[in-house]
Amino acid sequence: MLNVLSILIGLLSLVIVIPAQIPFLGIANWIALPFIVVGLVIGQLSSSNGGRNLCLVIFAVAVVRLMLGGGVI
Repeated sequence: MLNVLSILIGLLSLVIVIPAQIPFLGIANWIALPFIVVGLVIGQLSSSNGGRNLCLVIFAVAVVRLMLGGGVI
């Protein structure tokens, strides 16, 4: 059950992160990061690791985009 919840939170975060890849919309990554961290914690508590891995990939995409944009753009 926790794995499914982690996957759902990861998909919600993905919906936020995908448009944030467009220039000048990178601030949405800051909005998505708390959701991703919650999904990671819930995924860590789960016996499966699919939800955690999904959240880790989304986290990596969001953080790399923030680093490339200087954290603001």
